[in-house]
Amino acid sequence: MLSVGFRALFRRELLRFVRRPKNTFMPPAITNVLYFAVFGLILGGRIDEPVPGIGYILFLVPGLVVLGTISNAFENASFSIFHGRWNEYIHETLTSPLSYAEMVFAYVGASAVRGLIVGVIIAVIGRLFVPITIANGLFLVATMVVIAALFAGLGIIGGLVARDFDDLTVMNQFILRPLVFFGAVFYSLTMLDPIWQYVSLLNPMVYMVDSVRYGLLGYSDMFEVAPAAYAEIAPLVSLGVLAALTAVVLTIDVYLFKIGYGLTD
Repeated sequence: MLSVGFRALFRRELLRFVRRPKNTFMPPAITNVLYFAVFGLILGGRIDEPVPGIGYILFLVPGLVVLGTISNAFENASFSIFHGRWNEYIHETLTSPLSYAEMVFAYVGASAVRGLIVGVIIAVIGRLFVPITIANGLFLVATMVVIAALFAGLGIIGGLVARDFDDLTVMNQFILRPLVFFGAVFYSLTMLDPIWQYVSLLNPMVYMVDSVRYGLLGYSDMFEVAPAAYAEIAPLVSLGVLAALTAVVLTIDVYLFKIGYGLTD
């Protein structure tokens, strides 16, 4: 059973962004309308299907959903932790009877919810441009929850490491977004030369985008580019690795809270 303190902290973090929809939900909605309009309608009509049977606009949807989800999950967690440190109100949380795990899970849970809401908003916007039918619903939900929690956990680390607000901007704009853009959001790995396919496999974002694309569209680049030994189960392997990585990141978060890293400076 969830403690009263956990529910209170979780609710506070939820209300922090729910009460400001113009700042939290409107920007990604407007940005993705532009993405779909420019890359989908204007350029998409002049681009051949990235893979047989899937039009370019439809191919874009999973990648943009991932981009919005992880960016907002990371941003919410990192800003919440850093803002609490900056204004020193995080001390009240640290002196509460909550365990370190409860603190971390409350921050991660609320941030993951924001990321998932933005992901749904982007999917709905995509639905306005092209019909979407979910191919593997359970797999899609599991993948979205895992990647949202993963980047919320990474956001906590970012919020603890950051020394000013510029550090948060650098992490989101110059590290996360480039990795996503080179994570097969706007193209299929099958369009690349073999050497670049293998280089792309070093980018963890590729597996996230591909897993969501498999859950949403039923198509996975890994069926074509992954080693033949596990090509057929590659999406499941990717999900398992992402889940394990999420567990590791959350464990690190709890440990950093326990030792007070960045919290008591």
